[in-house]
Amino acid sequence: MSNDGSRTLEGTPNPEAPNPQLPIVQKLRLRYAKRGRMRFTSHRDFARAFERAIRRAGLPIGHSSGYTPHPKISYAGASPTGAASEAEFAEIGLTRAMAPAEVRDALDAALPDGLDVVDVVVSPGGALADLLEASRWSIELPEVFPEAARAAVEAFLARDEVLVERMMKRGLRTFDCRAAVVRLDVDDRTGAQGCAILDVVVRHDTPSVRPDDVITGLRTLCGLPIEKAPLATRSSQGPLDVRTGTVGDPLATGRDAP
Repeated sequence: MSNDGSRTLEGTPNPEAPNPQLPIVQKLRLRYAKRGRMRFTSHRDFARAFERAIRRAGLPIGHSSGYTPHPKISYAGASPTGAASEAEFAEIGLTRAMAPAEVRDALDAALPDGLDVVDVVVSPGGALADLLEASRWSIELPEVFPEAARAAVEAFLARDEVLVERMMKRGLRTFDCRAAVVRLDVDDRTGAQGCAILDVVVRHDTPSVRPDDVITGLRTLCGLPIEKAPLATRSSQGPLDVRTGTVGDPLATGRDAP
């Protein structure tokens, strides 16, 4: 087989090679989860695992044209490495229409445990990324009492800005993480061994404010007594209702699509 996978050693066409000339006839949007130890999977590692799962499932994935065709997969709003998530999203283009439930089951069976396909709908068109305006996070704080967490949350919300630092591609950057926080509460539930749990809704701004940025602000400027690493889980990601501080379902409009 040649480098681009389009020919066998004898020079004849390879029937298993991607055919970029086949048109995309259906686009599907997927919601998947990163659970357990898979929260440490980077976005690049997940993308490789997802492409392998598509091949194992035998899905008729479309490909780009050019010397090295790439599968028609786009990702939006990936969570940071180390965070669990129930609301990761991707869109795929197929060269043959399939039932969304069939695609969901086939991909879920082909992915490793902890990377789970939760929902698949037909794309209604438009950009999926435009629907991902905010995320809701649940953050467990080991060995932090709820009373101490509430005091830090009150101090955080009372500030006009909370400046934090993060190392980015172009070096260390200082930015305000307070403006992106739409809602911040201490959950009435408690986590393992009585630890506090934060319920946070964060607007997707530039730069993107992550759960660890909020924790940094709470610790350095608001007195949060945290020593052990928190566990962040994204419970939802989608359209933001600023009035209620809630995050909607970005796949809702696709469930009624033909």
